[in-house]
Amino acid sequence: MAANMYRVGDYVYFENSSSNPYLIRRIEELNKTANGNVEAKVVCLFRRRDISANLNTLADSNARDFEEESKQPSTSEQQKHQLKHRELFLSRQFESLPATHIRGKCNVTLLNETDVLTGYLEREDCFFYSLVFDPVQKTLLADQGEIRVGSKYQAEIPDKLAEGDSDNRVQEKLETKVWDLNNQLKDPQIDQFLVVARAVGTFARALDCSSSIRQPSLHMSAAAASRDITLFHAMDTLQKNGYDLAKAMSTLVPQGGPVLCRDEMEEWSASEAMLFEEALEKYGKDFNDIRQDFLPWKSLASVVQFYYMWKTTDRYIQQKRLKAAEADSKLKQVYIPTYTKPNPNQINAPVSKPGMNGATGYQKGLSCESCHTAQSQQWYAWGPPNMQCRLCASCWIYWKKYGGLKTPTQLEGATRAGSDAAPRGHMTRQEVQGMSPFTSSAGRAKLLAKNRQTFILQTTKLTRIARRVCQDILQSRRAARRPYASINANAVKAECMIRLPKAAKSAMKNRLIPRPSLIDIVKELAVQAPLKLKAPRGAPTPINRNQVNQPRSASALLGKRPFDNVSITYKDTLTFPQVENGVHRSKRSHWLQAGGNSLSTNGRPFALGMRAANQSVIKRQKVSQGDAPNPVVFVATKDTRALRKHLTQAEMRRVARKPHLPVRIKLPVPPRPLPVPIIPPSTSEPIVLED
Repeated sequence: MAANMYRVGDYVYFENSSSNPYLIRRIEELNKTANGNVEAKVVCLFRRRDISANLNTLADSNARDFEEESKQPSTSEQQKHQLKHRELFLSRQFESLPATHIRGKCNVTLLNETDVLTGYLEREDCFFYSLVFDPVQKTLLADQGEIRVGSKYQAEIPDKLAEGDSDNRVQEKLETKVWDLNNQLKDPQIDQFLVVARAVGTFARALDCSSSIRQPSLHMSAAAASRDITLFHAMDTLQKNGYDLAKAMSTLVPQGGPVLCRDEMEEWSASEAMLFEEALEKYGKDFNDIRQDFLPWKSLASVVQFYYMWKTTDRYIQQKRLKAAEADSKLKQVYIPTYTKPNPNQINAPVSKPGMNGATGYQKGLSCESCHTAQSQQWYAWGPPNMQCRLCASCWIYWKKYGGLKTPTQLEGATRAGSDAAPRGHMTRQEVQGMSPFTSSAGRAKLLAKNRQTFILQTTKLTRIARRVCQDILQSRRAARRPYASINANAVKAECMIRLPKAAKSAMKNRLIPRPSLIDIVKELAVQAPLKLKAPRGAPTPINRNQVNQPRSASALLGKRPFDNVSITYKDTLTFPQVENGVHRSKRSHWLQAGGNSLSTNGRPFALGMRAANQSVIKRQKVSQGDAPNPVVFVATKDTRALRKHLTQAEMRRVARKPHLPVRIKLPVPPRPLPVPIIPPSTSEPIVLED
């Protein structure tokens, strides 16, 4: 019950996303809304993953300086990595969050020189901070409210003098004497002198124009003259004149007029006092920020003196009563039940589909991205969905509380949305594409301006073996169609090492693929990309689907064309005998043409500037976008659509990806009628027919 009770001033975890780490906040107020819900006004604390890379560099420099000054014990790389997860940055930013989003308590302390950093790693839910982050200005500043504990803040106590030893120190350098109790004046005489000093102060305010405006009445001037500044000046005057009342009287009223002593309460105007109260409400007793943001023309000593004088006024008492009344009307604590709903990132129980472990889409053999364990009671999806990464139960709790993984990994940086943007756990497809230089015209122009250099990417032997062994995980065809999606190479290598035989007698041999020469590839590319020459555009022709047999000239092809029925060529391999014009043909490859037009290998008619495969290679001409001809529209015939039905879905996709290759269609073989034996009546023996 006590663990679920949250009070004002507690540091708590807030959950705003099922996949992102918890937010760490400090409860300032608990307010009940009109609909009965409870909202918490909280102070925001930020993690390292929430600030930019430049500020992280500044935080690293501050951490190194702290370790050198405090002489911290040496730590390992993993401990340094985990200490970054325990560091927070305080801010002056407030926000209101539903109290039902609280997921537990934590402890946040101000770091000082006596702390041992490794002690935070030994305690659960413990964090520290030493810098203040400004989300608006994007700056990191040292917290001025540090507790001065340490060797450099301790006083040096001299040794005690022995009996009979004299103190040789110069007392005037050590202290200043401002009052002597053994003076010749009596207490009534001193009181009378103080009354005279107040009267002189009241008269001096009457003569001063600025003071008469601020204190227009006699009572206000007398009250101002009775403040401590007047009494301190009178006692200093007695001390300087050797407690001689006559000399002290002449010092109070010199020849030029009475001496006017004013403190900070009189020096400050009403508007400046209002600014101070507003700043005090926002920053508290942080006088450096009050002076910097609200009263830059005042000195720090003046601000501090005004604060302690302001506390003696009725204004302070009134505000204190108002705050006490508001505090009584607000909630002091709230009870939040334990959150028991399942996380959407949980990987469900194993299904019956072979090759899966945990949930649909997660392959067997995947280990935890943080601790690399392969066994856990519960798994959680983590990182980009296409990476198929997961965390075990303990590492998932560590990720939610501390905003990182126990061990450094390359994928941990990919889970940040951006340093300057709102924090997110995953990168979307648009964000990955946005990082490409081809997405903006400026990036394209910059790339085109660079010299194009030939380079080759050569894979290792283990990578080629992993492609064949882990085809179900790698999915090379799918990865080739999505080059923007990253591949979890660590998971592929780990699965490859598991599947490879541990004691292989002979090394696995790779299948060598003969590669054509560069000249053959260039010739093939030139054939597949025919040359298109510029030609004058013809007059626009109305669409007429009945014009099937009308010949089309070159000018009509390059200009506005009608939607003609264009026959497409299919290379057909027939495996049954055919009779054409009385001639028997069997098992021959020939070309079927539905319309009889001259067609290219991809089924399109030869237009002006297009050539067949047996023509010589001609250097391509670059045609501008404005001079390029309009695209040709092909309408398939009834015979073509009938031939398409004999293609499978995989073959259709293959044809779409390689339109320059001919299409082979295997037509079904019709049943051949059996010959009827004819038995002559003159013979009784049966005739055997050979097929």
